[in-house]
Amino acid sequence: MNEVAAGVDEALGHSGGRTSGLVIRALGWISVAMIGAYILNIVFTVYLDQPGLAALAGEAQAGASSFVILLIYAAAIAVPIALTVRAPERSLRADAMAINAIVTYLIRAAFWAVVFVGAADAFISFLRVEGLLETIMGPELAGDLGRSRFRGPYVHVPLIILGALLALRTKTLGFHWLALLVVLAELAIVIGRFVFSYEQAFQGDLVRFWYGALFLFASAYTLFDDGHVRVDVVYAGLSERTKGLINAIGSMVLGLVVCWIVLLFGMGDKSSIINSALLTFEVSQSGFGMYVKYWMAVFLGLFAVAMGLQFSSTFVEGMANWRGEPGQRKASGGSGH
Repeated sequence: MNEVAAGVDEALGHSGGRTSGLVIRALGWISVAMIGAYILNIVFTVYLDQPGLAALAGEAQAGASSFVILLIYAAAIAVPIALTVRAPERSLRADAMAINAIVTYLIRAAFWAVVFVGAADAFISFLRVEGLLETIMGPELAGDLGRSRFRGPYVHVPLIILGALLALRTKTLGFHWLALLVVLAELAIVIGRFVFSYEQAFQGDLVRFWYGALFLFASAYTLFDDGHVRVDVVYAGLSERTKGLINAIGSMVLGLVVCWIVLLFGMGDKSSIINSALLTFEVSQSGFGMYVKYWMAVFLGLFAVAMGLQFSSTFVEGMANWRGEPGQRKASGGSGH
């Protein structure tokens, strides 16, 4: 395999090899940009009720948003190509790490958001179930906090913004801390049930909320660190270059396809599982439980976005390994930090 690759590189020459590097880099960034463009498309069409690209085909009345969305998709292709051409000497590994940095920030922001939202919502639910919310907050605000359409925008959203801002200042992803919080929340249930004969629905909701975030958000970093279970009877014996090619092809053909299936079917219209839950701030039927059921659907969307971006990074890095670029990263095979 190495001899074949060397022969191809020699046949292409330096300029040909550089051209193929530009194409690989452009494809990686186009993949990232298209995910962002699709999310903006959903915001316009589903959450802002604006006509989409279908209106341009005559299926509905076209509006300014239809052309805006079309320009967004065009920019998702043109801008990555232009930026790649402007920096022809930039390495594939540099672009792979740049895409990974976006994923890392997204996961870090999500981590802080779920910690803040979980703690605040559990506290509010505790005050409600114990009849203390009205005494502390007053009857009007207590009534509002009992409605998911108020608690979501006015309690959860500010905490999400706070988490996104804090993620700009922190460096670690916090998976171990979130795992510790899950253990402590479960421990509180055990102690409350068997020592004080006290258990409420919001306690179980908090464990599921944090555990779901831990499982789904850690997946992208685990992919980056090569920590997922791999059936490697054949793979382990291959050369690093061949492994890189397999990872690159697998990321595009298998990984990204799965992520796009989740996004298309989960967010395609208002009745899709993610959008329907988020639009109504859906809650569970457990009485005085936490108002975070809609978050579980959002987790699925964030999982698909983060994994889609990470698969794009893996594609570029895999091609860098196959091309024999210097500076290959050694994954620890761990599950995050």
